[in-house]
Amino acid sequence: MYEHRTDPLISRQAFYRRMARQASIFVSILLACLCLGMLGYHHFEAMGWTDAFVNASMILSGMGPVGELKTEGGKIFAGCYALFSGVVFLTSMGILLAPAFHRGLHKFHLAEAEARKNAKDK
Repeated sequence: MYEHRTDPLISRQAFYRRMARQASIFVSILLACLCLGMLGYHHFEAMGWTDAFVNASMILSGMGPVGELKTEGGKIFAGCYALFSGVVFLTSMGILLAPAFHRGLHKFHLAEAEARKNAKDK
């Protein structure tokens, strides 16, 4: 998926396409997890869809639940969903930012190789 460090740097247009692809994966993961959270709150706490959306999105973003949880199942679900959300958020941020980090490292390696080549030529 990514070019080797000895390969030339891809064009800006190709880099932007790569970033757009990663962003679509990022959004897809977050939407799937948001839907999972909404379903859980709707099922376990009998919340309406709007309240389920607010609680799920707040936990997914790391802010915490908004409404009071009344059932044992809802509390267990909220705890598990919060743990799951933390891992998902960190993983999805890695997916989103991977092309930018790769490009930066690739530029560094190309500059390093060029410096070695120039030193060798002298």
